[in-house]
Amino acid sequence: MKDLICIIPICSFKDAKSRLSVMLSDTERVELLKSMLKDIITAVRSQVMEIILVSRDEEVYSFAKELSVSFVNEKDHEDNHLNNALRDAIDSVKLNYEDVDILIIPGDIPMIKEEHIMSVKSSTSGMVISPSRGGGTNLICFNGDFDFEPLFGDMSYFRHLEEAYMKNMDVNVIESFYLSLDVNTSQDLGEIFLHGIGTNTHEYLSGLNISVNSSHGQERLDVKRNDE
Repeated sequence: MKDLICIIPICSFKDAKSRLSVMLSDTERVELLKSMLKDIITAVRSQVMEIILVSRDEEVYSFAKELSVSFVNEKDHEDNHLNNALRDAIDSVKLNYEDVDILIIPGDIPMIKEEHIMSVKSSTSGMVISPSRGGGTNLICFNGDFDFEPLFGDMSYFRHLEEAYMKNMDVNVIESFYLSLDVNTSQDLGEIFLHGIGTNTHEYLSGLNISVNSSHGQERLDVKRNDE
């Protein structure tokens, strides 16, 4: 079984889930992100040696302490890109650990399960990866001795695969509806209402007077805010 260090990158709370601003207030989006992080950490904690949040946001640092997880302060890069933060966290892991695998999980996949991490640990492949529904990367794991270049962004799943194959790595792809759902749109919120019962995220959203119904239009779900 692999010894895992889990890295979760968070840009900042103040910029949390801006695409949901048409439905959720600034405060609500922050609380949504915090709920999703709680779900991820609950699923991961028993299966990894350490969980690290990486960010340049002091509020994220305070929340990491509240959750009893580690924190890496992102350096002052010229651009605030996710991959820079990940490089900082990967460097920190390599400095402090030997012979571990590094697991990277975005902070917005609240339906991740402990069984997913168990599958990662039991895999003998050089890289384990799981795609998002939009072609992104919602989980990736590789050995800490490997010179891995994080390539998160549009269609990153395919770029990560290309990087692995160019370096002759065996790849294990985990196909999972639960892992594929990252929360960015009202449709994603609807999926949490339908399939995320029992999560902190579902519990939080259930208090926001949101209704979810089937739709026969362009979108599969009709997700509305019913505030008075």
